[in-house]
Amino acid sequence: MDFSLTDEERQTRDWVRNFVQREIMPMEPEVLRRERAHQPGVTADELAELRDKARRFGFWGIQTPAEYGGMDLSAVLASLIEAELGHSFVPFRFGGYADNILFHADDRQKQEYLLPTIEGDRVSCFAITEPGAGSDLTAIRTTARKDGSDWVINGEKTFITGGDEADFTMVFAITDPALGINGGVTCFLADRDAGWKSEHIDTMGQWGPAALVFDEVRVPERNILGELGQGFALAMQWIGRGRYLLPARAVGACERLMELAMQHARNRVTFGQPIADRQAIQWMIADSAVELEALRWLVLSAAWQVDQGMDSRHAQSMAKLFGGIKANEIVDRMLQIHGGMGYTRELPIERWYRELRLLRIYEGTDEIQRRTIARNLLKGHASVRGVLG
Repeated sequence: MDFSLTDEERQTRDWVRNFVQREIMPMEPEVLRRERAHQPGVTADELAELRDKARRFGFWGIQTPAEYGGMDLSAVLASLIEAELGHSFVPFRFGGYADNILFHADDRQKQEYLLPTIEGDRVSCFAITEPGAGSDLTAIRTTARKDGSDWVINGEKTFITGGDEADFTMVFAITDPALGINGGVTCFLADRDAGWKSEHIDTMGQWGPAALVFDEVRVPERNILGELGQGFALAMQWIGRGRYLLPARAVGACERLMELAMQHARNRVTFGQPIADRQAIQWMIADSAVELEALRWLVLSAAWQVDQGMDSRHAQSMAKLFGGIKANEIVDRMLQIHGGMGYTRELPIERWYRELRLLRIYEGTDEIQRRTIARNLLKGHASVRGVLG
């Protein structure tokens, strides 16, 4: 069993690490200053400039197939990169990316939607969640009725990431109520100028989702993504596309948080001693280090299974569940070590505290992950002996 990185993996990880330290982390004080002044912390132009700079060094489309100009990197390497990006709270990711289900587009749709999205000329969003259909996606109520050569969409979507910025959406609607999710849900590519509206939803963190409203929005039949009635299968493919990447980013955040807390503990003196000498602080560090190491290997195991072509859904659910819970416990301890300063907005600790809380909700809540894990075990689809079993 070989746990070492290949030369390519090490070199790629190190380049990203240096990029984060050289280009992204220096932005952090200004980002915090702007946010304290109730301004956007980082602008779209600043993020685009970073993406262009990375592209000049070949970092474009981390997991995008090479035929579309991407790097087509392995899942393991993608998780290592995501962890390095997680060392900063600046919401950066490399360009050259498109939602995985967009690759199901036909030739015309690829020219109109997929390729411009990869290039960064168009912005998409994935719209399935509704006010009454969150974890239970079988409860969606948005409808699409046939009218000549068009489909007319009515309904509301909520908590849509990128919904305010997108110029087109992949929206899921019921096209056959009798069949429901078993052949009666279809995915449509709907341009914003078709008439759908978006409204920003304010949250406790920097994630800025939107509500989308469809009122008699007409979409031509040629804009069906995939096949009529097969949208639910596409939705499940999107949702399961890479859950291991979410806790991978949390790995990087927890590494940075622990580094900040240990530095503070060495320098903060109370009653004549650094607080790093206090057992209470040492136990927080020790517990967090053990949990972080366990999370790291859960993520890498899930990514490795993806690369081996295995069914990794069980492993990804475990990484997502453990990552959400433990990242929140770790950031809480690191804030505690910082004391009152950790609670202020002078430092990024409280910001990470708010950001990491989202990990337990979006793209599958803790409760949904537990349900999935338990069902897999009880039905014999997975074993408590694990991948080596």
